[in-house]
Parts: sequence; C-alpha cells; structure tokens
Amino acid sequence: MTEEKKRKVALVTGVTGQDGSYLSEILLNKGYEVHGIMRRASTPNTQRIEHLISEDENAESNKLILHFGDLSDANTIRKLIYELQPDEIYNLGAQSHVRVSFDIPEYTANVTGLGTLRILEAIRDFEKNTGKKVKFYQASSSEMFGSALPPQNEQTSFQPRSPYGVAKVFSFYSTKNYREAYGIFGVNGILFNHESPRRGETFVTKKITRGVARILAGLDKKIYLGNLDAKRDWGYAPEYMEAAWMMMQKDKPEDYVIGTGESHSVKDFVEAAFKYAGISNWQDYIGIDPRYYRPTEVENLIADAKKAKEELGWEPKVKFDELAKIMMKYDLEAHGLHDAAGKINLA
Repeated sequence: MTEEKKRKVALVTGVTGQDGSYLSEILLNKGYEVHGIMRRASTPNTQRIEHLISEDENAESNKLILHFGDLSDANTIRKLIYELQPDEIYNLGAQSHVRVSFDIPEYTANVTGLGTLRILEAIRDFEKNTGKKVKFYQASSSEMFGSALPPQNEQTSFQPRSPYGVAKVFSFYSTKNYREAYGIFGVNGILFNHESPRRGETFVTKKITRGVARILAGLDKKIYLGNLDAKRDWGYAPEYMEAAWMMMQKDKPEDYVIGTGESHSVKDFVEAAFKYAGISNWQDYIGIDPRYYRPTEVENLIADAKKAKEELGWEPKVKFDELAKIMMKYDLEAHGLHDAAGKINLA
C-alpha cells in the first residue's frame, strides 16, 4: 500500500467560508486528502480557497478537491460519502447570518438544522452497509445559549433567541442523539464568535474594519450598525478550527465550548478598530440603522472553555485587541493604506 493511500480523507461542508478555508489549510498541512462541498452558483465564491484548489478531480497532490452539493440535497450528500469514504466529516455549512435568519427562517431551518440530520443519516447508512467508521464534527454555536446567563459552558441550558440559534440547537441534539443511539463518533464544537480577515462583509466585525478602511480611503462617510451594546466573546478563527480538529482526534466523542473567556461590546470593537487607524472621534463616523436590530437580542456571551483546556490542551492565543489589529491591518492594506496604525488622518 502506498503512502498516498494511507492519507486520511476529510470532507468539509461550507468549504468556501471563513472557517472552511482555514480548516482546509490545517488539514492539508497535516497531510489529509481534503474534499470540499460547495453550492453551485453563477458567480463562484471561491476567493478564500483559490490557493488551495486542484483543477484535477483525480489529483493525488496536496490540494483541495471541490464537489458541487447542497445541505438541502440528501442524495448528493449520501453519494459523496459512499464515493469518497471519508475518515472525517466537518459540517461547517449553514445559513449562518443570525439577523438574516429572521427573514428566511424556513430556509435557515432546512439548511442549518435539517442539513445536519441528512449528513448523520447518510453516515448511519454508510457505516451500517460498509462497516467503516466515520468521525463527524458539527459546528455548533454560542448563539444556542441565547439569553442564558454568562459565562456559558457545556452544562449551560440552551435558550436560543433566533431561528439560526434554534436550528443549531436541533443540529446539536441530532448529533448527540446519533452518537448515543447508533454509536456514531459525533462531536459538537460550541464555538463562540470567531473572526478573521476572511470574515464575510455582512458580519459586524468585518463590516466595521472594512468600513473604517473605506472611510480613510474616501469611499464612505459612515458605517451603519445596529445594537452597539450587544456583548460577545470574540476569538481568532484559525485557532478555533485547530480546536475543531483536536476534538476529532479524541478516542471518545464529546462536546466542547471554545472561546476566550472575555466579553466585549460591539462599541468596544468599533473603538478598537478606529483607534488602530488613528481616529479618536469615532462617533462622527457611526450611524445607527434600526434595520440591523434583531427582533430578539442576545445580550451577553462569555465562554467558559475550561473543559477544552483540560482535555484538549487548547487555549486561545489571540485575544480581543490583537484580533482587531489583525483585521484592521488587513483591510487597511487592502485599500492601499499600508502605514495605517496611528499615521493616517482624515482629510
């Protein structure tokens, strides 16, 4: 048997997103053969993974191989699992925007909730018919905790406050149920907010850092936001994807909370971003738009990640201020503002 044949095979849903791109890098660097599922679209959304893609579907090289599929399509999921026979499946795919989930709740439930069930059913069928075991990672979310008092850990009751949170709770318990009922190796990574330069432009942290850069570049005059008082536990996405991989290497499947243990408001992030850009009067550049308020708000999320530290040996290295700097530096440089920190003034 060749060395290539011994490589672990991983299948990643949501591969074109922030988390999917970082996880794919991690897995490829660890020697995996990595396959990603992406939705068919008239305009490809592969900019985060262009450097990883192999154009040859049969490539034996250390590149990411893409397949068209959708979490709403059980047949394609089942077909891919039988064809690829993955050792590990990471379900990062979802309709992942919390505010948007209020506008399209049924779609959110179908993809974010039932999509997980479709994968689990396919795994159950595959294991029953082939005898091969598949490890499954479910991207759970701190939004499941909703209005539960902080800090939140693995024992905290879920009190979701959005269709997205409700769908994620469904996925969490589906994974737990299949683990207990059918012996599937299924883990839930309850990840608190995790950001990076690859964050989507409609998410608040990226909206802020990109907005600051556009203001400095003379492209915009203001950034319009919703609730500035909402508090979140923000960490660095690549570190969180490393934690996801670590969960999958355990002998026994369990669920883990991942976060920094620090809470900061949206206002705090605004101040940190403008401060890095050398702007003190940030209030002049922020507008409040009621469209961005949620019908039901999550006030405060703080992770208690003691279990992950003790059992996985995982701890966050990048904290709030450093995260804001990493994101601001990227967006300023993307707009040609290279010497940004404290050196650029508005005209």
